[in-house]
Amino acid sequence: MTQTQKISLLQLWIPRQEACASWGVSVAFSLLIALCAQVAIPLPFTPIPITGQSFAVLFTGFLLGSRWGSLAVGLYLLEGSLGLPFFQGAHGGLLYALGPTGGYLSGFLPAAWLAGTLAERGWDRHPFSAAAAMFLASLPIYALGLLGLLRFMPLERALLLGVFPFLPGDLLKILMAATLLPLGWRLLGGLAGRE
Repeated sequence: MTQTQKISLLQLWIPRQEACASWGVSVAFSLLIALCAQVAIPLPFTPIPITGQSFAVLFTGFLLGSRWGSLAVGLYLLEGSLGLPFFQGAHGGLLYALGPTGGYLSGFLPAAWLAGTLAERGWDRHPFSAAAAMFLASLPIYALGLLGLLRFMPLERALLLGVFPFLPGDLLKILMAATLLPLGWRLLGGLAGRE
């Protein structure tokens, strides 16, 4: 395994010694996730809209790596839970975070960590492995989201409202990841003279 297969794209540009810059990038990405959460497409048959939030969470993990990506997502969750209007639909507060969609929110942290871990192991460098990484990193969001919904409805209804409607969109996310992540490495890695 080469050195470039053990780092994230952020680590390619910001050396480990510059932790202050990495903190700043993590804060910026927490704000980017909040912005993407406001991009929502309501579905008439479910109270859960399609948002840019989960895509932003996963890409944060892929780009920043497991440590700084998890920090960015943790900051986002903290900011929203403290009442800032950062969750979908400009919602905020602990009650919203513990509501029916709270399981999805709790799935963001392990999803970002897994995305970052896979990126640090080189899974984001090639189309097929990038698609597999996006699929695997999405699983904690679905699993914890479904568990959260089960507190409010039976399994069949939770699957119909909280899982099945989002599978086509996730297929699109997987295809985007398979294209964008390897392309980013080719462009940025080449510019940094590391690949």
